[in-house]
Amino acid sequence: MVTEIIVGVAALGLLIYRNLRARPVSANSQRVVLILALVGLLLTVQFLRQYHATSQTYAALGGSLALAAAFGAVRAWTVRLWFRDGQAWMQGNWLTAVLWVLALAAHLGYDATVARGHGNDNVGTATAVLYLAVSLGIQRAVVQLRVQRMQPAGMQAGGSGSTGFGSPGTVPASNPPADEPQL
Repeated sequence: MVTEIIVGVAALGLLIYRNLRARPVSANSQRVVLILALVGLLLTVQFLRQYHATSQTYAALGGSLALAAAFGAVRAWTVRLWFRDGQAWMQGNWLTAVLWVLALAAHLGYDATVARGHGNDNVGTATAVLYLAVSLGIQRAVVQLRVQRMQPAGMQAGGSGSTGFGSPGTVPASNPPADEPQL
């Protein structure tokens, strides 16, 4: 269990760091999601095999991943989007970071209330990296949808992005930050 905790905390730290940095929006930036998903699946399968999972374990896991998706969707709306040199950029803020921490706390809290007591102790710890991968994947998908919906006429989908007109925490395309955006 110590390995899962260390990997989970390291993954959360990496995700918060990456979310707080200004970065171009790219449809091809799924590498981190795939790496986290693979590591998460490996840890989850290892746990499920070792502890002979029951249907209650799988139900708890399904509920937890639904919670991950919900947090990812909400968190995506805290990400600020703008244009710089024709390229969409994104950056999270303090609320994005807080929602990451709350998401992991909710996952572990869900585990403590739902999974435990049914012979599924530590399923939350074992599945934390998979939870983070699902949450990040949904966040990225929602950001991409915002990018596609708010693209100015004539811009290609995929590598260029969104202004986020009308969305909270966005900067119009005609007014990109002079330098790196402030947190």
